[in-house]
Amino acid sequence: MENINSVVAENLRRLREERRLSLDAAAKLTGVSKSMLGQIERGEANPTVSTVWKIADGLKVSFTALTVRPERDSEVVDVSRVTPLLEDGGRFRNFTAFPFDAARRFEMYYIEIDPGGGFEAEAHPQGTQEFITAFSGELTVSAGGEKFSITRGSSLRFKADVPHEYRNTGDEVCRLSMVIYYPQA
Repeated sequence: MENINSVVAENLRRLREERRLSLDAAAKLTGVSKSMLGQIERGEANPTVSTVWKIADGLKVSFTALTVRPERDSEVVDVSRVTPLLEDGGRFRNFTAFPFDAARRFEMYYIEIDPGGGFEAEAHPQGTQEFITAFSGELTVSAGGEKFSITRGSSLRFKADVPHEYRNTGDEVCRLSMVIYYPQA
């Protein structure tokens, strides 16, 4: 997990520089001392939630504009550095590659399922679809009263607004990529 202080430091420095504000000017706008702002920007201070709110209010930005790293033009996600969500006694491992973003309307996962392992999912919101590509193993998906089997190199799209189940029906670890698309509400 990324250090929140370094994220706040980077965002504060970037916002101040974009607006061509000196530390003195930023201090006047936010009510936070020049020395404290400097310490926050250098990562030397651990600002309280109320201090971050004062800075956000003074700069007229959202709280998350200071606490969330802005999306870059590109991003590499190394699954070995992602903590998976576990199901079925650890036999189903779900690694978030790209979380949901309202502008994109989708989220993306890398999933590993051990032989015999699986997961029963609740229905997603109306109109949601899942797109799965298998890279190894054999996956059986049950949804809407139908069963679909895919193996290495094949893909499946299905309406995921009904309860559905994933099951590794093969003899090797099933590795797959999953994109979940959510339509506009």
